[in-house]
Amino acid sequence: MTEASAETGSAQPLRYRDRVPWARTAVRLTRYADLASARAARPMRAVRRWGSRLPPMVWDSLLPALLLINVMTTRAPQELPVAVALTAALALPLVWRRRAPLAVFGAVAAAAFAQWLMDVQLPADIALLVALYTVAARSGRRGTLVAGAVVEGGALLACLRWATEGAFLTPFVAVTAMVVAAAVLGVNVRTTRAYLAALEERAARLEQEHDQQARLAVAEERTRITREMHDIVTHNLSVMVALTDAAVYAQHRSPDKATTAMLQISETGRQALTDMRRSLGVLRTDERDAERHPLPGVAQLAALADQMCAAGLPTRVEVRGGHTHIPATAQLTVYRLVQEALTNSLKHTPPGTHAKVRIRCSTGTVTVAVTDSGPRPPLPGATPSGHGIPGMRERAAAYGGTLQAGPLPGGGWGVHTRLELGSGGAASA
Repeated sequence: MTEASAETGSAQPLRYRDRVPWARTAVRLTRYADLASARAARPMRAVRRWGSRLPPMVWDSLLPALLLINVMTTRAPQELPVAVALTAALALPLVWRRRAPLAVFGAVAAAAFAQWLMDVQLPADIALLVALYTVAARSGRRGTLVAGAVVEGGALLACLRWATEGAFLTPFVAVTAMVVAAAVLGVNVRTTRAYLAALEERAARLEQEHDQQARLAVAEERTRITREMHDIVTHNLSVMVALTDAAVYAQHRSPDKATTAMLQISETGRQALTDMRRSLGVLRTDERDAERHPLPGVAQLAALADQMCAAGLPTRVEVRGGHTHIPATAQLTVYRLVQEALTNSLKHTPPGTHAKVRIRCSTGTVTVAVTDSGPRPPLPGATPSGHGIPGMRERAAAYGGTLQAGPLPGGGWGVHTRLELGSGGAASA
């Protein structure tokens, strides 16, 4: 079915609720019902919010008050004093049931036994079930079993005295069912509370562990950046200082060599800036500098050797084995180890020193050995305080290696380590 639009004159399909009159009425009634239920729920939510602000003792006082009001309005005047006294003895201890459940249960059980001795039946006997529930919800298994046995014994005595003849079994089974229900409900509440507490504790522990991991990650990142900055700045500044000294020395005797040295200084500075930006995470992979200056690795050791030769440290590099299978991070570690070792040789050895780099690549390991021929007289009473050797040890430890650095028996200085490519430290490197 269609209807003609008054404005456009086009035919539009009718919806089901527009074709059937009672459907429109049903939709309206549904909306009114939803609105009415939402309005009716507002007072309940307000009552819950107001009730959550009251202390627990206020709620625990409601049942004793109701039991006292009931006994005062239903008992005859001559029975009222005894009934009120026994009801108060049974119900009033429930006010403190959350603070001392076992003590409250003992007081209620004693009052119930006195009531049995006096042969008085009262609605306040329900206080025994409430006390049993509290013991089961807030005490251990042993306390729950003892309290349940006491209440069951009281139920047996009550049924023996007050049950009609020939009808003992029915009330006893009913009372026993109520006792079991109160105990089971309390145990379930205690179990649920313990489970929720364990969940909260686990969540708090996980949050604390997450915070600790975040702090450790920040500390590791700071250490990595510090190590990278030290290697980059120290190496490049040392090379630039050596090249500057060479340019100053050759500017009058050999201007061509001075110009070459200045160009090498410029290129070294650009390389240092690129490495610093990469280490700080500023350089993106889609930048042209990233393609022009790839991540340093084993293939760049020859260029590093040429740079050291230009700075005054003749260096020879020997690589055995293929290095294409070595991960980029491991190759960067090898490059930084060699770079730091050669920088130390350039800084701490006299002119005329030669350096040699040996790299051994295999399927699962990479061996790095850097030696120089220059003497290094130790300073008396001084210990090395820089970040070079510790940073090299950290890099080697990330791949399960132990760095050995020290003077050689025949003179000179040597650095040796072996990196395990399959170690778990590859990710942290």
